[in-house]
Amino acid sequence: MTAIILDVEKFQYIDPQQVASYLRSHGWHQQKIKGDKANLWTLDDFEILLPLKPEIVDFKGRMAEVLETLALAENRSQIEVYSSLITNAPNITIQGLVTHIETPLADTMSGEITLFGVVVDRLRPIKTELADRDYILAIKAYQERLPVLCTGDLIKENEIFILINSHNLQIDNS
Repeated sequence: MTAIILDVEKFQYIDPQQVASYLRSHGWHQQKIKGDKANLWTLDDFEILLPLKPEIVDFKGRMAEVLETLALAENRSQIEVYSSLITNAPNITIQGLVTHIETPLADTMSGEITLFGVVVDRLRPIKTELADRDYILAIKAYQERLPVLCTGDLIKENEIFILINSHNLQIDNS
């Protein structure tokens, strides 16, 4: 059974430049430039019409077609392909465990922590900066091995997930 992404809204967070880099690095060839709105890519018998501007009315639908074609071409699920392409997810709540706490900054009660939480389809390390109450709660959760919830804007840089603007860390009592 192949997993399919039904929530088309998620496709608005895929960066067309990231997709173009991915296609290029996986042997796809750019054939024609369709103005400044889309590019045509081919690999064997597969074609992808890559939308270039998120403000285009059917951007999310076109990006869904890109993922569907990539999943077929690579014999992977859409979720696996999506996890390779996702570069950001704003205002997301991550559930996970605190697995690492960096030494706090000397003059403030703040520092970097690493959460181990589910992103797209599997458990992954996620780095974030916390301060004050959230940082103290993270230390408690780390020491007592308690699950936490933390909200922020998830980005991926160099294959590393980072939760920026993190706030509202809480112990998950569910």
